[in-house]
Amino acid sequence: MSIYKNESPQYFKEAMASIFKQTVQPEEILLVEDGPLTDELNIMISEIKAKVGKQLTLLPLEKNVGLGKALALGVKACRNNLIARMDCDDIMVSNRLEVQYEEMKQDPSLAIIGSNITEFYDTIDNVLGYKKMPATNEAIREFSKKRNPFNHMTVMFRKEFVMNVGNYLPLKGFEDYYLWVRLLKNGYTAKNIQKDLVYARTGLEMYARRGGLSYLVPGLKARKKIYQEGLGSFKDYLFVSTVHVCVSLLPNKLRGKFYEKKLRN
Repeated sequence: MSIYKNESPQYFKEAMASIFKQTVQPEEILLVEDGPLTDELNIMISEIKAKVGKQLTLLPLEKNVGLGKALALGVKACRNNLIARMDCDDIMVSNRLEVQYEEMKQDPSLAIIGSNITEFYDTIDNVLGYKKMPATNEAIREFSKKRNPFNHMTVMFRKEFVMNVGNYLPLKGFEDYYLWVRLLKNGYTAKNIQKDLVYARTGLEMYARRGGLSYLVPGLKARKKIYQEGLGSFKDYLFVSTVHVCVSLLPNKLRGKFYEKKLRN
């Protein structure tokens, strides 16, 4: 997990609680502190550390470096080969880690496994939608030509394979997608469990972050890079770039409707 000063202490508390309720406990919880945090977050983290001891590893960074670089440093620092990603404002179902861990044990060739998500606002009872992802390796490879084939906060991957393709690399807003296409391009096997293993927090704030010039320009650069490194054709690249321009320029409410009606169930 990566955390920075603008994160909600309450959301972080709920995310951590969902980790400690897992039916299979992680041997290590690695928290990258992406720059100085607020006093409230620091106190909360210190209290958790006092309770769980060496299970919680803290990786404090002197300044905010952004999600991609923070995660890259986190992956390098993890002491285990199997790494599960988690965002500090989402909530895992109680057996998320157990289900994915069993799948990874059964198939040593599996590089990455994700799942579907339930999207919610404020509380998990207020469901906004469901985001289902392609299940099989073949379907994931095809899907990746136009869209991100994983819900980032649901993935579990093998550190060894991720490091083999260069780890997370800087690509603003698309660091995870960029990593997945490099794994797929290099022939690694992927899977998405057809269960909702994470409650993902969403709403108008998320849609706002996916609009305007600040998202449009870096997004076009990222999609070109993903096309160059991934499996898609030039036709796929033109299609997704056109959609990206249109969606980025929509008013926030209309963008939200587009995500809810076209990209979700």
